[in-house]
Amino acid sequence: MVVTLSILSGLVIILSLLPFFRNQHWIFRVAEFIKVQLLILQLILCLSLFLYIREYPVLWYLQGVQLALIVYHCQLLARYTKVWRRNIHTKTERASDVIKIIACNVYQPNTDYTAFIKLIKEEDPDIFLTMESNSDWERAMRTLERDYPTYKKVTLENTYGMHFYTRLKARRIQTHFFVADDIPSIEAELETRDGHRFVFFGVHPPPPSPTEEDTSKERDGDLLSVAKRVRESTLPVVVTGDFNNVAWSRSSVLFKKTSGLIDARIGRGILATFHARYRLFRIPLDLLFHSPDVFVDALETYPAIGSDHFPVGCYFYIDEKSDVQEDEVVDLKGEERKEVEELIEEGQREQSDNRK
Repeated sequence: MVVTLSILSGLVIILSLLPFFRNQHWIFRVAEFIKVQLLILQLILCLSLFLYIREYPVLWYLQGVQLALIVYHCQLLARYTKVWRRNIHTKTERASDVIKIIACNVYQPNTDYTAFIKLIKEEDPDIFLTMESNSDWERAMRTLERDYPTYKKVTLENTYGMHFYTRLKARRIQTHFFVADDIPSIEAELETRDGHRFVFFGVHPPPPSPTEEDTSKERDGDLLSVAKRVRESTLPVVVTGDFNNVAWSRSSVLFKKTSGLIDARIGRGILATFHARYRLFRIPLDLLFHSPDVFVDALETYPAIGSDHFPVGCYFYIDEKSDVQEDEVVDLKGEERKEVEELIEEGQREQSDNRK
C-alpha cells in the first residue's frame, strides 16, 4: 500500500509542477485546469502517507514537497471561494439599471434547442451569447429574434460559431478574427435604456488538449489580443464566454493585467461550468471579467441544457469607479509586456490542422 500511495503522490506532484513550465504544449497546460481536483488528491494522499511515516521516515521528503504544493494550491484557490473578502460597493444615484447577461457554449452536436430557448424566455436576459452555435442552432434561435431584434451571427460549422443577441440599443457591433479566420470574437458597443454606454466582448478561443489543439498558442494569442483592445476602451467593459482557460492560469493573469479588468469570480466561488455530465471533473472554463466601473450583483450557473457546459448568468450595473475596485487592477511589468507581445505573435503564426 505504501508503494502505491508513494507512486500516486509522485504523479500528483509532477502534475502540480507541470504548469510552472511556460511550455505551451497541452501536456503542460492541461494540469492548470484540474487544480481543485489535484488539491483534493494531495490532501487524501498526504494524510494517508502520514500513517506510514514512522515506519518509513524517508517519506518525509515526499510529504514535504506535497505539503508545500498543498499550501500553494490553497493560497491560489482561496480567492475563488465565498469566504474570500469582497469589497462591497454602495450604489450611487448615477448608477445604471441592472443588466443581465447569459452566455453558454451550447455544444454544437446538442440538438436540445428547446431547453436553451426555454432558459432564455424564463430568465429574460438583456443580452445572451452562444458559442459552438452552427446553422442548425441559428435556425432554432430565430424564434427569439422578435424579443431580441439586434443580433450578430457568426455561423460556423467548426465548433467556433458564435451568436450574439440583445434588446439594448447597439451603437456598433463587429466581429474580430485576431489569430485565425475561423476563430471569431464579437465586440458590441451598447447603450442601456437609461443612457449608460458600455462595451461587451464575447470570446471563445480553442483549448490546448490531446483532442483539439496541440498547444495553447492560439488561445493565448486570441485572449491577449482581446485584452489589448479592451485596454484602449474609454467605456466600461464586460468580457465573457468560453475562455477554455481557468482564472488562475498564467495566461489568464496576463489577460487580466493587460486588459486592466477584474475577475468576477473572486469571492464568489469556483462556479465550475464544464463538464456538465461529470461532477468529479468539473472546471470553470466560462469566465467573466469587467472594468472597475462595472459592479457585479450576482454571478451564477444555470441547470444543464443538453450541452457539456452549464450556462452562466451575470447581473451587473455601471457606476462611478471606486478606489476599492480600482485597487484590484494590476498592471503589467516590463518583462510581462514583452511576453504578451510574443504570445500574440505566436498565436497569429500558429497553423491549426484540427479545425475544418
